[in-house]
Amino acid sequence: MIDKRLFQLNGIIKTLIGLVLMTGLQGLSILAQGIFLARAIVGFWEGQALSGIGIDMVSFAVAFLMRQLLIVLKNQYMSHFADRAVETYRVQLLSKYIEIGPSVIAKTGTGTAVTTLGAGLDNVKNYFQLLLIKVFDLSIIPWLILIYIFYLKWEQGLFLLLIFPVVIIFFIILGLAAQSKADAEFANFKNLNNRFVDALRGLPTLKQLGLADSYSDEIYNISEDYRKTTMRTLRVAITSTFALDFFTTLSIAVVAVFLGFDLLDGKMALLPALSILILAPEYFLPLRNFSDDYHATLNGKNALTDVMDILGKPSVKNRHKLLLDQWRADSELELAQVNYGYEDKLVLKNIDIHIKGYQKIAIVGESGSGKSTLLNILGGFLQPNTGEIKLNGQDLPHLMQSDWQKQFFYMPQQPYIFHDTLRGNIKFYAQHATDKDIQLAVVQAGLTQLVSELPNGLDTIIGEGGRQLSGGQAQRVSLARMLLDDQRQVLLFDEPTAHLDIETEYDLKQTMAPILDSHLVFFATHRLHWLDQMDYVIVLRNGEIVEQGLPQHLLDKPDSQLNILRHELGGRQ
Repeated sequence: MIDKRLFQLNGIIKTLIGLVLMTGLQGLSILAQGIFLARAIVGFWEGQALSGIGIDMVSFAVAFLMRQLLIVLKNQYMSHFADRAVETYRVQLLSKYIEIGPSVIAKTGTGTAVTTLGAGLDNVKNYFQLLLIKVFDLSIIPWLILIYIFYLKWEQGLFLLLIFPVVIIFFIILGLAAQSKADAEFANFKNLNNRFVDALRGLPTLKQLGLADSYSDEIYNISEDYRKTTMRTLRVAITSTFALDFFTTLSIAVVAVFLGFDLLDGKMALLPALSILILAPEYFLPLRNFSDDYHATLNGKNALTDVMDILGKPSVKNRHKLLLDQWRADSELELAQVNYGYEDKLVLKNIDIHIKGYQKIAIVGESGSGKSTLLNILGGFLQPNTGEIKLNGQDLPHLMQSDWQKQFFYMPQQPYIFHDTLRGNIKFYAQHATDKDIQLAVVQAGLTQLVSELPNGLDTIIGEGGRQLSGGQAQRVSLARMLLDDQRQVLLFDEPTAHLDIETEYDLKQTMAPILDSHLVFFATHRLHWLDQMDYVIVLRNGEIVEQGLPQHLLDKPDSQLNILRHELGGRQ
């Protein structure tokens, strides 16, 4: 139930010591509460004056308030720890995703990453807050009570001691069934997130292909499967809770019956018998509380396992091996026999590329040919399985080099627009840009008309919860970001106009053309009209380079792979 890796958290030992001390005081308060309550009731039963039992009543009130105060303090104490721990995990996860994110997301899916960083870490927080308190309550409080019951009547203490593991065994049996169901539920939840996020990202394409309705039916079926799994889990959880309540109530009833017989036979005084009867429910209460919250912590444990698994992945070695101030006209990059794949399936095979200076290189091929994967290798987002890489004559194991990644700007198919002003979005990567620089970037990126249409100009809130931008406008915002940072001489484009209509793409093309000059450009696309802006082309098919060279030279050859590809794409360009 407790992941051993939890003890690697900074400050966990100190936190647990504080929790043990507070739980011990809480256990003593429960004992005092039960003892003084029994004495007050016996005093009333024997007809003592109110002044005679006043001390017992006040002592009971003090013990009761102390118990409640300790519960509040423990919850606040663990809440602060959980907040710190989760924020630490969040920072570490973000750093890990930045470092190895594309390779992780390629295997687990975008939805899983979103779930882990969002709902997953929220579940981890609940796990820390609930589990540790309940575990220490269960580990300390019942045994303090049991020691006192043994002192009063060893027979009753022995019965409670023997029945405790029997109740736990039944709880474990049903708890394992619930955990199995919860694991399936969590897996379905991650699957649903992956499908949903992928559907959102590909919605324009799905609509163009007329598949949006059928895909919505698939999302509905997955949601129904998740609902059914959740209900099955709840049924098992409710059954286990009922079984635990039944056995604990039955055990307390047995104790009460035997105490009644001892009182009738004169073998036991009223005060110790009443004290045992009052403390018996308290003896089982930590177990019942643990049972109530056990099922609530299962998702937290699953989420924590995912978090720890990601953080436990090996870091990228030799990230700072490359020494490169800036890509220049005489800089060279060479890839030789580079391969990349996963699960015994090669996605890229025997990639050989030699690049020098400010070339504009088109990477073309049909969908699934490996364009984005090659771009991710070049951008240092993925680490090749085998092959040789040289940059300015320096041998490198991969391009996940900090100095290389400082050189480039990456534009995906759908640039992310933050919930911020248009000005804040444009200068997101260049926070010290002046208003003059921003205005120049707006003009060069073709955003002048958009700014004039916005109610507050550059200070209008856009993105989530604000003014929504079209695909072409989002691409222009991305271009403006690029223009503000003139130190990056390498530009990576991954199908930047794939979801735009022809007119918007044409307008954007006119804007982008002058920006591409004096840069090393990698432009992945299946729209071959971009070749007139390129001075080199790489043709991919099934993960292999089948042809590369000057665009016009290849187009002049009727049997070239580029012409074959152009014929295959036909009207789909």
